[in-house]
Amino acid sequence: MIPSYITTLMRPTATPASERRKWGVGLLTTWLPFFTATNLQGVTFIPAEAMGCPTRLAYGKDGSVKFGANGKPVLREAPELSQAIRLVKENFVAGLQTYAHEVADQNKDAWKGLVSHYAEVGEPISEKQNADLADAIERRKAEAVATAIPTENATETVREKVLV
Repeated sequence: MIPSYITTLMRPTATPASERRKWGVGLLTTWLPFFTATNLQGVTFIPAEAMGCPTRLAYGKDGSVKFGANGKPVLREAPELSQAIRLVKENFVAGLQTYAHEVADQNKDAWKGLVSHYAEVGEPISEKQNADLADAIERRKAEAVATAIPTENATETVREKVLV
């Protein structure tokens, strides 16, 4: 039987409006409500300050506000919130790995067959990409050589300067 949390992960959902994301997940629409729920149930103890002001200015070592190359101030998440999100991410990844390992153990022959099938079907794509990349590298080398080789007049000028 396929666990419901796995089928839920594979179901398409509506894309929310643009917002600040942490680990590709909306801070305001997902992380804050999730951690509000876990705080309420006593699972987490993220401070109210972190929940009330989850986005913070980044500061340099000298205490000044950091600005990005685009001229905008650099923003960070509150450290406690960032740490909690990192923990969820690590546990999520561990859950995915555990699930895959369990399925592979329960279906060893089918797993090996499917992985072999994937490799076989993907091989022509991989070969074409390798050939395309090799061609592109050769073209770039040829372009670089063509622009780096001086003309006869330029060579003579350089020789004259060296001899003088």
